[in-house]
Parts: sequence; C-alpha cells; structure tokens
Amino acid sequence: PNSLLAVAFLASFGSSMLYGYNLAVVNSPAEYIKAFYNQTMVARNRTGLDDKTLTLFYSVTVSVFAIGGMVGSLTVGILVTRFGRKGTLVRITCLVFIAGAFMGFSRTFGSPEMIIVGRFITGVHSGISLSVVPMYLGEIAPKNLRGFLGLVPSIFICLGVFIAQILGLHELLGKEEHWPLFLSLVVIPTMFQLMLLPWFPESPRYLLLEKRNVHATITALKWYRSKVNIQAEIEEMQEEQRSMSSVQTVSVIGLMKDRSVRWQVITIVVVNIGMQLSGIDAIWFYTNTIFENAGIPVPQIQYTTVGTGAIEVIAGCVGCFTIERLGRRPLMIGGFTFMGICCAGITLSLMFQSHYISVACVVGIIAGFCIGPAGVPFLITAELFKQSHRPAAYTVAGCLNWLSNFTIGFVFPFLQMSAGAYCYLVFFGVCTAVAAYVFFIVPETKNKTFVEISQMFAARNGMLEEESSELGVANNPQLAKTNGYGAVSKSVSSSVLI
Repeated sequence: PNSLLAVAFLASFGSSMLYGYNLAVVNSPAEYIKAFYNQTMVARNRTGLDDKTLTLFYSVTVSVFAIGGMVGSLTVGILVTRFGRKGTLVRITCLVFIAGAFMGFSRTFGSPEMIIVGRFITGVHSGISLSVVPMYLGEIAPKNLRGFLGLVPSIFICLGVFIAQILGLHELLGKEEHWPLFLSLVVIPTMFQLMLLPWFPESPRYLLLEKRNVHATITALKWYRSKVNIQAEIEEMQEEQRSMSSVQTVSVIGLMKDRSVRWQVITIVVVNIGMQLSGIDAIWFYTNTIFENAGIPVPQIQYTTVGTGAIEVIAGCVGCFTIERLGRRPLMIGGFTFMGICCAGITLSLMFQSHYISVACVVGIIAGFCIGPAGVPFLITAELFKQSHRPAAYTVAGCLNWLSNFTIGFVFPFLQMSAGAYCYLVFFGVCTAVAAYVFFIVPETKNKTFVEISQMFAARNGMLEEESSELGVANNPQLAKTNGYGAVSKSVSSSVLI
C-alpha cells in the first residue's frame, strides 16, 4: 500500500540517508578542513600544527561520529519504550538542526571544536535512527512485505553515500569556500521528515502490546492496510501478547540472562559484528588509495569513487527487490561469501601487482555488502525478537555495530602496516565465518510471524514455547475480538480494551 511505502521512504530519507551522507561527507573536503584547523591554531597560538597533530585532529573529527553513534544506540531502548517508534524519530530531529548549526557556522566563529561537536551530535542521531527506523518499519509491515520494507533504509544509506560523493565533486561543493555548507546540508532532509512524519500513525504493535490502546491500534492498522482484512493480524498480535513472558520491556541485562532467547542474541551479535568487521569500512575509507595504486589518474579518482557509489545504490535495490523471493539467508550467505572471495582477491592482486583486479575486487566487496549484509542484520534484529525483547536487542545490536565500526577505523591502519597485503585475509576469515554461522544456525524468517520465528528457536534454546507462554497468559488482560475490518465487537465493553 502507498501509505506503507510513503512512511518507509520518509523515515529512511530523513534518518538512514543522513547516516550514509555523514559517512562519506568528510572525504572530499578533508584537505580544506585540515587547512582550516591549521589557520585557526595559527590565529590563536601564532604557530601552526605539525602533521602528526593535524592528522590526529582530523582522525578525531572522522571517528567521533562513531562514538556519537554508540552513545545514541545505548539510548534506543529507553526512547522507543517511552515515546514510541515514530515518536522517537520525530523528537530526535532536533539533534540534526543543532549539529547542522554547529558545523555550518564553525568557520564563521573560527572554531574547529564546533565541527567535532557537530559530528558527535550527528553520530548520536544516526546511532538512534539506525536502530529505530528498521524497528518501526519491521513492526508496521505485513509479514509478506517485511523484508522489502526492512531493506529500504539500506538503499537510502547507499543513496546518502552516493549523494555525498556527487556533491563533493570539485564542480559542485568540493571547493574550499563551500565545505561548511556541505557539512550542514543534513538539515534539509530532516526538515521534510519533521513536517510530514508526525501525520503518520505510530507502530500498531507498540500501541497494542505496550500501550494497551486497541482503538488506536485498529486506526493505525486501517491506515497502513487500507482495505485489507486486519482480523488475522490483530489475532496474531494477541497471540504474541499471550506468549510474552513479561508485559514490561526487558532490559539489556534481562535480555542477556533470558535463556529463551539465547541463540537469537548470539545471532545478532555475530551478524552485527561480522557486518562491520567484514572490511567494508576499511574499503570505503581507503578506496581512493587503492584506485591511486591502480594507476587511475588523481583528477579522475573522484569520478571513479562516484561510480562505486552508483554500484552501491544498484546493489541495494537488487537486495531490496529480491529479498521476498529469495529470503534472508541466501542474501546473507551469498553476500558474505562473495565479499570473502573478493577480500582474498585483493590480497592476491596486491601480491602479484595486478592493480586492476584489486579495483574489480573493491567493487565486488561493495556490491556484495549492499545486496545483503548492509541491511539484513537490522531487519532480522526486528524479526528474531518479540515486542518485549526488541528494544533491548536493538540496543545490543546497535552498540556492537558502532563499537566494531570504531575499532576497524582505528585498528586498520596499524593492521595494514604490520600485515601489508595479508591484512585482507583477516576480513576473508570474518566473512567466511559469518556465512558459515548463518548457513548452519539461522533459520529462514521469510513470511513468518514473530511468534512462529520465536517457536523456530525454542528447540535450539532448549525450551518449549509453552514454557514461556504460560508465564504471560495470566498477567495479560483479555483483548476484544474485532470484526474483519477492525471495528470492535459490540459484545465487549470498550473500557476493558484500553
């Protein structure tokens, strides 16, 4: 339905796209930002910075985004439980406006610190939205469209990277006078989101399972399903509510201790760490160096990089449009395996000085990543957990994601110095291990309800589904039956419902 597509595009456009944009935005104006740092220090202290200090300053500017992301991801559970999924996305838009102002006016006030603070705040926003957008879309989608809608944010992340690469061209905003504007453009998509997203309903699952508001749930479901019969979906939510061992949202510590979700937790740990340690961040960060080594003329490199950005977007679309046909497992196993082969290919090409093969392998790693590993981990984090455990699961997944992201950015240069061409074999090992884990452990979740997915894991967790069901039945108020199109049955007093 159009309303589902509209909310998926709007939530992703104002949140997920900014993550991609902020990943890539600092590459093109790097030299200008360093020059600004140096000029500011000369004006303050009458002496410039040496190369080492300048590099450290710039590294902090790049990596503080990941630190902000980790801080943001730690707050996800609290925010989505208190304000809801849509409510959280609307409230955190203020962070982008503050960050945009800091970065946009940094040169006017002659303050490098403002850029670093701005990057940190955009990181906090991305840390929250990177978890909340897939959670929101996973909960509003019918089971047959959950995979498609769940991968829409990953297309927008790739699109954000691509837009930053295009705007960073010398002909557009890649000039020295434009970099503050280039950094602060993030406010434009967020403005659209702030104007339009409040008009869309909250997640029906949140309204029913956490807020106990049946009337609001039915209104939201009718909005998202238009003329589709919603009775079956209401009953499926009621079944999930009866099987929840607690009506309260589980904390991160509670999630770790709960043996009924042990393998689900291990799965999100493996796929989220694997997603970042697959080497994709190292590739994104060092694309220009690899292209330079391949003999591509320096003025042409920026256009070649834009070409890789276009491949990312195309690969993301391929993943999105095939996930409901192929399923989650093939995209994950295929994506990680292909990335592993390409990582081994880079090592061989560097050993035998075959630079064009290394360029092909870089493109292969990016395409393999965007088809599956870029988006599926966020999607299956929503699918593997029931409502009570989902916010804590996203907190864990998000935190590990950002921590791994920061680690790879920090460690890779040292790994490259000590291991040389062999450093890519580390990524080959990670990709192969994650593909094997998904192949042997993770079941296919395509077209399954959240309760069915939970039951698939029950045997592996060493407990029967009934054990957890029995805990919740007594605590939960009986919910009213609804007729096919969502009107509450007259036989039940509506006062019981809320």
